[in-house]
Amino acid sequence: MGKEDAKLRSRTKHKGKTKFEEFLDMETGMRNPGLSAEEDLELERKLAKKLKVKAGKLRGEDDGINVLFEGIPSIVDFPGEEELQFSEEFAVEATKNKPLGKKGKKRKSSDQTVDRESELTVVDFEASEAVVEEEKISKKNKKRKKKKMSEKLQDVVTDETAGDESMPVESHCAEAAVDKVPVKAQKYVAPYLRLQKRNEPEDHTQLRRRVRGLLNRLSESNVESVTGEMSTVFHSISRSIASQIISDEVLASCSRGPRGNEQYAAVFASFVAGMGCLIGTDFSARLLASLAKTFEAEYLKEDNLSLRNLTLLLSYLCVFGVCASDLIYDFLIILSKRLTEIDVSTILTVLQCCGMKIRADDPTAMKNFIISVQSKVNELKAASGDGPQNINGKRMEFMLETICDIKNNKKRSKDDPAHHTRIKKWLQKLGVDDMIIRGIKWNKLLDPDKKGQWWLSGDVTTTSDNVKEFANTIDKEVLEAQKMLQLAAAQRMNTDARKAIFCIIMSGEDYVDAFEKLLRLDLSGKQDREIMRVLVDCCLQEKVFNKYYTVLASKLCEHEKNHKFTLQYCLWDQFKELDTMQLIRSMNLAKFIAEMIASFTLSLAVLKSVDLSDVRLLTPKRIMHFRMLFDAIFERSDKLIWNVFTRVAVNPELEPLRSGMLFFIKEYMIKTSKVNAEKFKLVKKALNNVEGILM
Repeated sequence: MGKEDAKLRSRTKHKGKTKFEEFLDMETGMRNPGLSAEEDLELERKLAKKLKVKAGKLRGEDDGINVLFEGIPSIVDFPGEEELQFSEEFAVEATKNKPLGKKGKKRKSSDQTVDRESELTVVDFEASEAVVEEEKISKKNKKRKKKKMSEKLQDVVTDETAGDESMPVESHCAEAAVDKVPVKAQKYVAPYLRLQKRNEPEDHTQLRRRVRGLLNRLSESNVESVTGEMSTVFHSISRSIASQIISDEVLASCSRGPRGNEQYAAVFASFVAGMGCLIGTDFSARLLASLAKTFEAEYLKEDNLSLRNLTLLLSYLCVFGVCASDLIYDFLIILSKRLTEIDVSTILTVLQCCGMKIRADDPTAMKNFIISVQSKVNELKAASGDGPQNINGKRMEFMLETICDIKNNKKRSKDDPAHHTRIKKWLQKLGVDDMIIRGIKWNKLLDPDKKGQWWLSGDVTTTSDNVKEFANTIDKEVLEAQKMLQLAAAQRMNTDARKAIFCIIMSGEDYVDAFEKLLRLDLSGKQDREIMRVLVDCCLQEKVFNKYYTVLASKLCEHEKNHKFTLQYCLWDQFKELDTMQLIRSMNLAKFIAEMIASFTLSLAVLKSVDLSDVRLLTPKRIMHFRMLFDAIFERSDKLIWNVFTRVAVNPELEPLRSGMLFFIKEYMIKTSKVNAEKFKLVKKALNNVEGILM
């Protein structure tokens, strides 16, 4: 070996050394008996750094060389001072246990030197041996945990600590695991989706992807088919997980959807209503709770676009019967107490979308909301002056105008109930009226401690402070209901249907409230005919004529023609009782018929059952009744009188009626008043207007 070393030195005397020759010199230097253990370990550290040894293994593709390094500790694994002592002792013990060959004899003297130096540190090593073993075990556990986490976080690559000599063992393990990940698996994931993706199982991810695909092709034309497919997907997994995934995707699609698109929100609301009918009320309730939480989160961010979209979704959920109007009122009152710029915009969105519906559902709650808004506006004006800029400017003024229009029952174009007719018919077939969530409050949706079927119990609390208030309210309602039933019995309302109709008509806040409640009344078979009979009877019972009954009757006849036919038969029955009828009832009946004819709900053809030309049948009470009827018509304008009588001039079958009216007016009315004589000329021309030309 000495000759070979001499030849190698002579060859490289006048030439620069290559990297391989430097590493060879390191190796031969290690064989030098004069080399100490510290220098030997320093050489090992440099060699490990050059070869990029990580965790005892070579980086790159596995070519089988790593098998040669198994069981051999690396200086990279123990960078600290205590680890250095352990490495030195390990190296000394390893050389003692190996059999001496030719190379071992040459290193014997160096090994003896290391032994003498290591004897000085044996006591210190034995004292810290237990600590080192504990640290070694803890590091192994950390390696395993880090390796598992690195496999899950394949898409997050951190190279901040690459190449650092003092890097802990755990970071090397993480880098080694990340290096093994294929390039195709490292896809970019948005930050707000990373946490979802990390913790969600693969089957949930596939379900979420399928739900998103169905919602992306949702439209008003295919909402029925998409809802059916979604219900099938819902039953393929547990109810709670499926409800959460579908709710998340619906809210994500709506909140990040197009700007303020009411049609978009209406389609998603109809989808939720259909799912609630097919699956159960629990789905609708959980979605409402998620919607409330999302709204509060977006409210803190002041994201106006997202807030408007979520508000539209909530409003259309009320329109399609998912939730009752009491939830919307509670939501509006909460906004009215703050009345910031965002609150004003949200209130305006709700009122424009479903303001007329919630007014029809509960006019008293609408009145309370208006009072709350007015008081808050007055507070703002008193606190900061009377300038419009101090109450959020034109937006606030527009909101107040909208509230005033709803209060006065002035409908806007978007409040037309004809919108979404096909969807409403589909939901009625599914029974959406039976799935409506009532008695729920906004705070209940935000309550994190909801338990069981919380949507059934509502938000009624039983604390000692409000027990008396609830008890008094219930007592008042019970007393009012008892009084109303007693009054119905006194008015000969002897069936359950007639009692229900009577209570609705007599307790309605206005004709719109009574009309909506009568439509929601579940009457089987021909019981809906009782509505007009009860309405006419209530009108005749009044001591002073009330036009409320005529407006409600016109609204019902406009909604359905069957009510118009029922009203005609009811009036004919009343004509038969004129001889025995009380004077006040006869007068109310005459004014009722005159109002219905003047509004063009009925025509004068309703009098064809009465022979006005037969003197033998015209008793004093009948003459008085029809004189009051024609007097009420003659009080109108000439234009209206012309149009009313022209309507019966075209039909040749009504010739007996026309001659009878002319005879009655001439004989029993012209002789008593000069005004009637002028009206008679106008009536005669109108009845001869065969062409039917209207003024």
